[in-house]
Amino acid sequence: MSGKPLLMKKRSLMCHNSSQCNHHVFGQIRNQVAELNRLAPALLDVYLEHQEPPFTDKKKLNDTCPLNATFPSINQTCKKKEILVALYKIFVFFNASLGNITRDQMDLHPSVIQLLQKLNNTSDAVRGLLSNLTCLLCSEYNVSHVDVTYGDSSDQEGNYQKKKQGCQVLRWYKGVVLEAASILNKCHKPV
Repeated sequence: MSGKPLLMKKRSLMCHNSSQCNHHVFGQIRNQVAELNRLAPALLDVYLEHQEPPFTDKKKLNDTCPLNATFPSINQTCKKKEILVALYKIFVFFNASLGNITRDQMDLHPSVIQLLQKLNNTSDAVRGLLSNLTCLLCSEYNVSHVDVTYGDSSDQEGNYQKKKQGCQVLRWYKGVVLEAASILNKCHKPV
């Protein structure tokens, strides 16, 4: 049996489908982050509204769902490559977490269409952003691997824990996307 020789240099999975980016991709990334930042407070509010007490009491959120220090963060840097890598880590984590939150909410509140639509729309926007980040990191900066973390699966958790985990992720996201939009705006203004 004969076979073809294997290529010696394999492309990483991260860059497998990436191609040359258009010259406006960084501006698109900045706009996508700004739009996600604009929509983040409403996503958190709609989420909390449908979780029942104690999650609906915003005054007690720090006790009910404290922010988790293990979530990815963004450094206060203006170096484009470092910002892009940090954004990639944040949005890979958030994309996986959104999948868990959406699955949990479909189980817990299948008739709450407004919440499910916001979660699905956010997931679509995050995937578009990740596509642009991947394109830029692979083609412009030759970054073919980024160490990322994923949120814990809530699959085996009880309903309260699922709600708490979703609340923690969305609270973290609201803060980190604001910080990311601010850094992108401060350091890389549109020309």
